[in-house]
Amino acid sequence: MTATARPERRPDAGASGGGAPGVRRVTGHGAWFLVLPALIPILLLSVGPLLYGIALAFTDAQSGRTEPTEWIGLLNFQDLARDTLFWESFRIGLVWAVAVSVPQFVLALGLALLLNQNLRFRWLARALAIVPWAMPEVVVGVMWRLVYHPEAGILGETLGTQRDWLGSLGTALPAVVVVGIWARLPQVTVVLLAGLSNVPKELHEAAAMDGAGAWRRFRTVTWPAIRPVALAIGALSFIWNINSFALVYVLTGGGPGGRTRLPMLFAYEEAFRYGQFGYAAAMGCVLVAVVSVLLAVQLVGRLRGDGR
Repeated sequence: MTATARPERRPDAGASGGGAPGVRRVTGHGAWFLVLPALIPILLLSVGPLLYGIALAFTDAQSGRTEPTEWIGLLNFQDLARDTLFWESFRIGLVWAVAVSVPQFVLALGLALLLNQNLRFRWLARALAIVPWAMPEVVVGVMWRLVYHPEAGILGETLGTQRDWLGSLGTALPAVVVVGIWARLPQVTVVLLAGLSNVPKELHEAAAMDGAGAWRRFRTVTWPAIRPVALAIGALSFIWNINSFALVYVLTGGGPGGRTRLPMLFAYEEAFRYGQFGYAAAMGCVLVAVVSVLLAVQLVGRLRGDGR
């Protein structure tokens, strides 16, 4: 009778709960300890100011006030509900966000499809396409103010007319919309291009062998593959645009006559020009609620699409 030697069990075998041998799973307090370096800045720089702003909306905080700030409940929101100027700025913000996001997405999708082709100097075209993304919004605003300059601007020289594009009631908002589309076009393009790079080329080749044209291949192969990415960047682009501040502030400052006064500009003026911090915080709460609803709708649509 021969004895069979049983292999000795390693001390750490099975410690990972069915994982790779020798690998321990970090649980409990150890996992929180590893997350803390990333969690603390988020709590201090994002969650903390957000909660403080929400609390400020229920007070009568003002600049230069010598008396203690008092809790006034929903009074700021009641005044905000009757503020026609704010709701007009909110309407302008929605018009701005839609007018920028829709053409921006269409142009970005077309540019991403073009840059995804096997063209000569594709690397150079991709590098040039992201140049506006590398420029700060303040620099973009100053540059386009020079383009729109009524006397020495490139646009006026090209068209042979001297017109105050940013100072006219009829052209101010369309002129700012053009700048908004140009400024964030690379951001959407890069995301869609990343989605296109994950589409298997074998599917396109198989569809082409079956006689499918370019439009049919896009509709049946490309779009279903990039649809989750497209929906996500479309929703985020709309949210970024409705929260725009720096670009429009540099271009027009909200003028002329409030035609380009977006909600963020309105809240900024109430807080730092008129010193109504509590009232401006209430405006911020409304914007946060709108953004939260948009994110919830996008998330529900994403989950429904994944569940099909």
